[in-house]
Amino acid sequence: MKLEKRFLNLIIILVEPQGPINIGSVARLCANFMVDELRIVSPRCDIHSLEAQKMALKGMQYINNCNVYETLFDAVGDCDLVLAGSGKLESNNASNEPIQESLESATRWICNFQTINKLAFVFGREDRGLTNQEMLLSHKTFKIGTNKNYPSLNLSHAVSIVLYELSRLSNNKNTKNLVECDLSSTAEIEICFSEMERMLRKIGYLLSHTSAARISKFKKYIIRAKTSKNELNMIRGIIHQINWALNNLNKN
Repeated sequence: MKLEKRFLNLIIILVEPQGPINIGSVARLCANFMVDELRIVSPRCDIHSLEAQKMALKGMQYINNCNVYETLFDAVGDCDLVLAGSGKLESNNASNEPIQESLESATRWICNFQTINKLAFVFGREDRGLTNQEMLLSHKTFKIGTNKNYPSLNLSHAVSIVLYELSRLSNNKNTKNLVECDLSSTAEIEICFSEMERMLRKIGYLLSHTSAARISKFKKYIIRAKTSKNELNMIRGIIHQINWALNNLNKN
C-alpha cells in the first residue's frame, strides 16, 4: 500500500537496536510501505550481518543507504515532525512520564496537516524502549493498544502496525480543512531549553540536581501547546536579551 505523498519524506528511526533480524525486518517493511529513509541511532549489533540481509531481502537498500547517528537528537535534527512510540515507560512517577496517546489519535493528528516535509517515527530499544528525555525529543508520544499486562511488542511488529495505520489514514482523500505544519521542530525546542536552563541556573532559579527535571516539565508545556516557529523564536529572543543584560549588568 503506497503512502500518500502528503508526507514528502517519511523516516523510520531505530534507537540502539540490538537484533540484526529486527533491523532486516524493519528494512523490508520500509520497502513494503515505500518509506523514504531508515535511520539508526547507535546500533548494538552489526546492521550489515548475514541475518539482517536474509530478513531484509529487497529492503537491503535501506540498510545500505541508512545514516547512523550517535544520538537521537542528531537523528531528528532536520525533521519537521517527530512521533515516538514506546510500550515501556521509564518510571511509575506520573509527573515525570510523557503523555502517551493512542496510535490512532496520533496518526489522525498528523493527517490534519497539508504537507509535512520530513516526518519521523522513532522506535526504542527492544528491551527498555525510550527514556523520558528521548521522548521529549518528539512532538507526540504514542502507544499501540495491547494487553495491559504485556504491553511490549516485537520491534518490527510495532513498526509494521504503525506503517499500516499511517498508510490507511493517509490515503483518505478528504483534504478539506487541512492546516499548515508550522510547529517548532524538536531540535529547535531542545536548543532553546538548553539556553534557558543555562540562564536559569546562572540566576539561581534552578539547582544542578533539580534542573533537568524542571526543564523537562517546561518542555512538556511547550510541546503540548503546539508552539509555532515564530512563537519559539520570541522565547529565544527573550532569553538572549536576558543573557545580554546579565553579562552587561556590572559593566555600566
